[in-house]
Amino acid sequence: MLRSLKDLESYKVTATDGDLGHVVRFLVDDEHWTVRYLVVQTGGLLFLDGHRVLISPISFREAEQGDHRFHLNLTMAKVAESPNVDVAKPVSRQRERDISLYYNYPYYWGGSADRVMGKQPEDSDASDDVHLRSDEEVRGYHVQGIDAAIGHVQDFIVDDVTWEVRYLVIDTSNWWGFGKSVLVAPGWASHISWAESTIHVALSRQAIKSSPVWNAARALDREYESHLFDHYQRPPYWPTMT
Repeated sequence: MLRSLKDLESYKVTATDGDLGHVVRFLVDDEHWTVRYLVVQTGGLLFLDGHRVLISPISFREAEQGDHRFHLNLTMAKVAESPNVDVAKPVSRQRERDISLYYNYPYYWGGSADRVMGKQPEDSDASDDVHLRSDEEVRGYHVQGIDAAIGHVQDFIVDDVTWEVRYLVIDTSNWWGFGKSVLVAPGWASHISWAESTIHVALSRQAIKSSPVWNAARALDREYESHLFDHYQRPPYWPTMT
């Protein structure tokens, strides 16, 4: 199912033996546009300092939409004793290794051989490489088309099974005045300037302006997605019958 990250930020997080806290933001891998961690604001007897911890979606048992709650397959003690990570600073690859080893997560970076539990990837010397971006940081980034400015990033639409970012929600109201929000797939970006907080997309302003209207109050279904990809003449990411 496709979900808004803004909506998921209100979710509570529950361990197998009690409530941990609530989600405050997400960390997205800027190479593969996938949510790698939830940043959880903790609370309760085991977390008297109320510090923030990183939890991978790998640890989910389920995401309960009706109750607005993520259920983990971790105990409160396991999370309380996890490696200390200052989430106010960029999370380096070395810190990710520490987290992966502690929780027994597979590595998601490097080649297939690097995904084996406990094996150091070939880029182990690049311990300061940072490829995680807070969704909070990227919201507000400018979006530049091939011929004009288009708008700014308002939200992210993710697949709640794979946690891939399927779409950026672009607010065009500052440019066109009629408050239309449009969806653009991250794969349609031609270049991202992190220093200038700008995402360049290989789409014209007119193509964006005439794209299917997106309504956040409605579920995002395959019919709408098909219409969107047809409009931009892009191949879909899902399997199709030939």
